[in-house]
Amino acid sequence: MTDTYPLDSPSPYPAADIARAWQRERPGTPTDSIEIVTPLWRLAKLFADDRRRVLADLNIDPATLDLLSVLRRAGAPYQLTTRELAARTLVTAGAISQRVTRAESANLVTRTPAPHRAVLITLTPTGHALIERSVDQVLTRESALISSLTPESRAHLATALQSLLNDVTHQTSNQP
Repeated sequence: MTDTYPLDSPSPYPAADIARAWQRERPGTPTDSIEIVTPLWRLAKLFADDRRRVLADLNIDPATLDLLSVLRRAGAPYQLTTRELAARTLVTAGAISQRVTRAESANLVTRTPAPHRAVLITLTPTGHALIERSVDQVLTRESALISSLTPESRAHLATALQSLLNDVTHQTSNQP
């Protein structure tokens, strides 16, 4: 029997086709996750690819967007220590240092020594203008991508996804 690749099929639910194919080939294998995980993987790739295209048009990379976004969300005067940046971006101090160095060379942030060996990173007017433009374009685009969902569907999906994320985070953090 020739099996077409389900993601290329005309079926409105290709993940269901994948699950059925596994059930046919391996009866008894748990396949209930396929109809959730497969679309999530596909959506994550589509959203990431689309965001990269938007960011490329803005001449900003995802790491710089993350750095500038965290500073912007901190509120005026748009500054945080490198330690605060690392905590809020969930990356290492080394990664923050590299991001800050790149952003500083592009005149998007400044570094200022602070008491107790801390370093304050501050958004420059150029960085502020870039993050304002970037946030507008990224969030407008992402809003358009989910526009087919009703407000009620969005709220339900957001709640379900957060619940799943919390559970999976807990389960995977307990792995050896």
